[in-house]
Amino acid sequence: MQAYVKKRLAFVVMSILALCLLVVCGGCCGGKKQAQQNKPNKHKQTVTLRLAAAASLEKVFVQQLLPGFAAKHPEVMVEASYDASGRLQKQIEQGFKADVFISASPKQMQALVTKGYINKEAVQPLLENKLVLIVPKNNQGKLKGFKDFPLAKHPAIGDPKSVPAGQYAKEALTSLGLWTAVEPRLSLGTNVVQVLNWVAEGSADAGMVYASDAAANKRVLVVEEAPVGSLKKKVLYPVGVLQRTEQEKLAKDFVAYLFSTEAAKAFQEYGFTVAK
Repeated sequence: MQAYVKKRLAFVVMSILALCLLVVCGGCCGGKKQAQQNKPNKHKQTVTLRLAAAASLEKVFVQQLLPGFAAKHPEVMVEASYDASGRLQKQIEQGFKADVFISASPKQMQALVTKGYINKEAVQPLLENKLVLIVPKNNQGKLKGFKDFPLAKHPAIGDPKSVPAGQYAKEALTSLGLWTAVEPRLSLGTNVVQVLNWVAEGSADAGMVYASDAAANKRVLVVEEAPVGSLKKKVLYPVGVLQRTEQEKLAKDFVAYLFSTEAAKAFQEYGFTVAK
């Protein structure tokens, strides 16, 4: 009888020990799995930088510069808005929380400096561009240069009220004594890319855009650059960091990247000239 009791007792003890061992092992395994799930991903995007950039910059940023910056800063997500510089200026004044602004003309940048949105010291000339006359590649017509622009049946430029390329076009046409003749028939685009697409599609038989835009579209032909003296100043793209940014250091790092050799090469591939 005593032997039987001892055996039963030993069995119970062994069962309890086995159960405890299973609980301990289960806890250890569960803890390891949890630790793996909570392990931070070094590539997780945790910081957002907001960029407001001229419409003519969209391709080079989407295809080259943003991927290039992301490779160096995998923790940063850049949210970019591309539009006519005048429209972006108004959006910033109305509360759009941009960290970095790149304008296709100093005019819109200066307006934000004057109104206190950007410090003058935070603005730098980034790029140069050229104003060019374009036509559909398969339909050059009679246009041989800027002086022939009034001959176009459906001419197009960006809206001078908000589109820098349109403002430069109006200045050049006025300087050449052609504005009055062509103004009544002009189609006005909301940004320079829209004008480019109109000409490429053939709905406009002539237009004025930037050289960088024309270089990016194989369906248009450049007839001529704006004649010397028709524009008072160079077509400059300034970049500036907004005063109210909450990511000042990151914004400055982004701007520094835009002045790098890598970025300069990308800009040149897309028809821009680095400002000197």
